[in-house]
Amino acid sequence: MFTGIIEETGTVRSVTVGKAGAVLDIDASVVLENTVAGDSIAVNGVCLTVMPGHGHFTADVMPESLRRTSLGSLVPGAKVNLERAMACGGRFGGHMVSGHVDACGKVVGLKKEGIAMLMRVAVPPSIMKYIAEKGSVTLDGVSLTVASVGADSLTVSLIPHTLASTTLGFLRTGCPVNVEVDMLSRYVERLLEYRNVPDGRPESPDDQDKGHGGGLTLDFLRENGF
Repeated sequence: MFTGIIEETGTVRSVTVGKAGAVLDIDASVVLENTVAGDSIAVNGVCLTVMPGHGHFTADVMPESLRRTSLGSLVPGAKVNLERAMACGGRFGGHMVSGHVDACGKVVGLKKEGIAMLMRVAVPPSIMKYIAEKGSVTLDGVSLTVASVGADSLTVSLIPHTLASTTLGFLRTGCPVNVEVDMLSRYVERLLEYRNVPDGRPESPDDQDKGHGGGLTLDFLRENGF
């Protein structure tokens, strides 16, 4: 479990890509403190199991992660956001982040607004339903608040500290970005699939035709006090 508060930016030393996956070698310092083999570090928001060395660590990246994220496009010299797994009893400054990236989005707009930078990110239609205005989202491992939601994109407002201390300040229009939605939204969806079904199985189209419900409706919200 992570919080989306980046501890440092590391530098990619090498990327070895093969048919079975890839191996990343990354220079770092802060995240190596008290880190042992088998610990988890989020690299641009992707939870990886690491093997620490002197001033660097290596991590295997499986094919699923290469398909879902931008890790496969990293090159030597690239900067990456790094965060160790959350320690029990530590500060919880962001939100609950699993390090399991849902999809790779694309920066489609950058606009200066006062001290902040508005960044608009296009995301796949399959995850738009999990994005809510003023809700939480993780971009390249950074915990952020959604400023606004469009038909196929989300916008976040980045303060100077975030731009200076993470890789988000290097992103330009067209750059890929790893997106993880708020895990709570996924659990809500899953629970709603099982509501009012006595045998404990998720609702199917046939259940909906028989009047068991299907989807979140205004009537359902009113009945439950919303």
